[in-house]
Amino acid sequence: MIHLRRTILRIALLVVAFVALFTTEVQAQHTLTLTGGTGVSMARFYPAEVTKIMWGSENFGVSWRYYSPKPRFVGTFGLDLEYLERGFHVAYAYTSEWIDDGENRKEIRHYQYYSRKINSIMLPIVWQPHFYLAKNRLRIYLDAALVLSYNLSSNYEYEKDRYPAGKYEWKVPRDNRFGYGLAGGLGFAVLIKQVEIGVRARYNFGYSDILKNRNKYYSNSTDGRENPFYYSPLRSPLDNLNISLTLGWRFNKAGFEEWWVPRRKREPRLKNFNFSEQSGAANVNNSGRSSRPSTGGGKPSTGGSRPSGNRSTPPPRR
Repeated sequence: MIHLRRTILRIALLVVAFVALFTTEVQAQHTLTLTGGTGVSMARFYPAEVTKIMWGSENFGVSWRYYSPKPRFVGTFGLDLEYLERGFHVAYAYTSEWIDDGENRKEIRHYQYYSRKINSIMLPIVWQPHFYLAKNRLRIYLDAALVLSYNLSSNYEYEKDRYPAGKYEWKVPRDNRFGYGLAGGLGFAVLIKQVEIGVRARYNFGYSDILKNRNKYYSNSTDGRENPFYYSPLRSPLDNLNISLTLGWRFNKAGFEEWWVPRRKREPRLKNFNFSEQSGAANVNNSGRSSRPSTGGGKPSTGGSRPSGNRSTPPPRR
């Protein structure tokens, strides 16, 4: 376990060095963040099994985020590389206690649990919409991610040491190494110059199964104590809820100044078209006199705005 953590830490440091080398001079914003925390894990079996939450599932890793220089682009895009402990508790046996309340006799079951821990590498592909508060010193964000995973190793144990604990041996017909799912979460980060310090909560919702279904692997008749399922479940996805501390570094010293580029002022809208005014102006231009009646004293002018023509006056009737 210690050797595995050292290996993952070395990989993370290499990623940090690589990104720092090639993103220092860019104009857009790049952020590299170290994460670490703990949480809970559980499994969703079908047909349903008696399970309980597994506490103390550790996680740590490194995150890369890209902020577009375009002011119209809201949020960030990025990748995470995380080590995540997953697992579940499932009941394999129970003892009964009967209570007589006078009218009904009730059974209370006391379960004994089989526990399995799985060490996984997670690769979330993240979109992170966000907004700023406190004069751009506080960033609040949401997480939405497609998650790919690979299961490195696993171990198991039985409650109260009923059977010896040991290393879980992976079998190709029975176990899935690769997995996929979705993730969602939220968090905040306090900005101190080029440093981001914050807290993140994320829920990983598994879609793939940790065990292949009974169409491929029916029973545990050839297995040892590592497999407590007499018949393989039809569905066995894993879920995780983790809370992590984050420590990030922004490589662009200019920060987010490009987000505050003043927008171009919109041109004023044209006033409504007035047909009377336009027709009056046209008559003045054509005849040299206005079609409106005179506002002075006396009788109003009888002159029209109609242009003179060649029409003759009809003769009077006799």
